[in-house]
Amino acid sequence: MSSPTPSESAAAAANRKIHDVLPGAVADKIPHIPESKAEVKADAKVAVSTGFTQLRSLAAGGFGGVCAVVVGHPFDLVKVRLQTADKGVYSSALDVVRKGIAKDGLRRGLYAGVSAPLVGVTPMFAVSFWGYDLGKSIVRSTSTVAPDGSLSIAQISAAGFFSAIPMTAITAPFERVKVILQVQGQKQLAPGEKPKYAGGVDVVRQLYKEGGVRSVFRGSVATLARDGPGSAAYFAAYEYIKKYLTPRDPITGETSGKLSLMAITCAGAGAGVAMWIPVFPIDTVKSRLQTSEGNVTIGGIIRGLYKLGGVKAFFPGFGPALARAVPANAATFLGVELAHQAMNKAFN
Repeated sequence: MSSPTPSESAAAAANRKIHDVLPGAVADKIPHIPESKAEVKADAKVAVSTGFTQLRSLAAGGFGGVCAVVVGHPFDLVKVRLQTADKGVYSSALDVVRKGIAKDGLRRGLYAGVSAPLVGVTPMFAVSFWGYDLGKSIVRSTSTVAPDGSLSIAQISAAGFFSAIPMTAITAPFERVKVILQVQGQKQLAPGEKPKYAGGVDVVRQLYKEGGVRSVFRGSVATLARDGPGSAAYFAAYEYIKKYLTPRDPITGETSGKLSLMAITCAGAGAGVAMWIPVFPIDTVKSRLQTSEGNVTIGGIIRGLYKLGGVKAFFPGFGPALARAVPANAATFLGVELAHQAMNKAFN
């Protein structure tokens, strides 16, 4: 091992020792220690830029989530009520809408339980899109990517799956509150009887009183089981459709223009459909698990559903879910893109 030269700084000596002692493949993964004030300033500038980019991802994702809730909540309400209602309560998705409006009016009939996702959707979608960007950074640092920096569909799927991990901590309790309020709205009350829950905060308070934090977070495993593969399919489909719709030179095949907002909207709609198709049965189990009273298990829910109606019992509300996926996810990605454009104009 060589010794430091008199003119060599401690940082330079440390960097040299790392490369002398460790194999090249390992040493190259270790962050470089700044050897001068200029390098420190350059690293600080990169760190600030990276942090600002992540903040933009959080803000854009949050705005996209609000757009998704406003557009998609009525469809989600119908889906959850079909998933959790006893057999014969509703004859179709339109019957859910008709009975809901007749009982609670247009606003409550279509937006029951909307407070929970509206409160939770900003951090939920913000963390999802932030997690996706972070996942892409991890994939780039741990695997081989194309010379132009683009990721393969498998790498995008891995980044998408990663985005669901931090998001579950937010998604699970908010979805627990949302589905409880949605299901409560379909219960027929006796004259003078009041609903069990007065709102989202009251749901959390009573759940915590009944079973502590564990009760509030019931369904977290099922939520991750749904959102992990769902997010992988979601972002992979979005990037694939975007790539397919991007204008290209007919001769060279190179990108020849920016993607239009209409194309982004179509990509978002397709991504939503791609997400729901493989994970809908898991979502049905999650909804049942989060609305059941007493001690229930995922295995018990699965056995009960299969006994109730076979494989078909795992797909009630599939139509409304796909119907919601198109406008809600189109609104999500359109909102994210518009938010990025607005921030680029304001800060660049």
